[in-house]
Amino acid sequence: MDTLDLLLTPEAEIKVQDIGETDILVGIPSFNNADTIAHVVHAVTAGLAKYFPGARAVLVNADGGSLDGTPDVVANASVDLGALLVTAQPSPLRKIVTSYLGIPGKGSAFRTIFEVARRLKAKACAVVDSDLRSITPEWMELLLSPVMNEGYDYVAPYYLRHKYDGTITNSIVYPLTRMLYGVRIRQPIGGDFGFSGQLAEHYLEKNVWESEVAKFGIDIWMTTEAIASGARVCQSFLGAKIHNPKDPSQDLTNMLVEVVGALFSLMEEHHQTWKNVDGSNAVRLFGFQYQVALEPVQVNTDRMVSTFQQGVEDLAPIWEQIFSPSIMESLRRLQKVETKSFRVPDDLWTRLVLEAAVSHHRGVLIHDHLLKALTPLYLGRTASFVLETQGLTSAESEERVEALCQTFEREKSFLVEQWTASSS
Repeated sequence: MDTLDLLLTPEAEIKVQDIGETDILVGIPSFNNADTIAHVVHAVTAGLAKYFPGARAVLVNADGGSLDGTPDVVANASVDLGALLVTAQPSPLRKIVTSYLGIPGKGSAFRTIFEVARRLKAKACAVVDSDLRSITPEWMELLLSPVMNEGYDYVAPYYLRHKYDGTITNSIVYPLTRMLYGVRIRQPIGGDFGFSGQLAEHYLEKNVWESEVAKFGIDIWMTTEAIASGARVCQSFLGAKIHNPKDPSQDLTNMLVEVVGALFSLMEEHHQTWKNVDGSNAVRLFGFQYQVALEPVQVNTDRMVSTFQQGVEDLAPIWEQIFSPSIMESLRRLQKVETKSFRVPDDLWTRLVLEAAVSHHRGVLIHDHLLKALTPLYLGRTASFVLETQGLTSAESEERVEALCQTFEREKSFLVEQWTASSS
């Protein structure tokens, strides 16, 4: 059977053949998002009409089998462009509303979007989350124009987020990615990206679609692949990221396992790229930066500290296989500390993450077991950050993230030395 038949449903196949080619493609993955996705479709439609009126455009909704009528909402959503002061007569927006094929997850939805982009020879593409409440028509210009008009291959989002939203990004993904590849992309798993049709083809060629990448790992994989492949990367300021928030004290084990698992696996694949990188550099940032009010994020630090301290009790035999004796000694000292005084210092956290990456590389445990064992540690670090920054502004909290990144960069030689020793 032709592999194309495995990536698109027969209905989507017919739609693609009918459309033929497009200039722009915007993808929206979804699963039970009927209450929010209409707003996203309206913003996309208005943005394409306003900023790219002469371009052929296609919207692709790749749905994971929603039971709440999400695909019907997308199919029926329309916008009165006259009310939005869109004066030029835009090209009609074509829609492809389809179920995606493959294992359940956001990555499988993206694979469908990449395949449609390839088949339609799209020049510029964007993907946006289906639960966004802060998306505006301007997001289309900011995600697509750098590709259409400035020659960039990949546009990462730059949001203003509440200081306790995106804790996996702040504590692990951004510092580690920045240290490894020397590129300061602040939201490498932001969820809303722009990219060239050529990069979409590159993504499709990779044999990753049965791994963590097919789930939550897709965002960090896209960002890392773009950097490691030598693509031109930039960021666009999108204002606030307001969506359905996740309390970091709740169970984020699956997301943590899939994102960090993808990160560590990418370290294996791109070792030759990152081993000689020293320091980091900023990338071009498009868009007008402004301050916005952010929705509060409620965090239960007592629960997180309790989970960490119980982890010291229950997981010590596993952690001793992952971490050095000095790390274990530091963790045990934190076991009896009261919540108000609980702190996981930057240098301890950095070494902990890097030793976990090296242990993953060495295969000291089944990868899934190693990754799940990191959850209490992540919660402990998150609680520490919350307790340390409770009285700080968002800008001051961002300085704390910057300080962590600098600690990671100073420890790069430790990682290279340990990684090389374990490979010989």
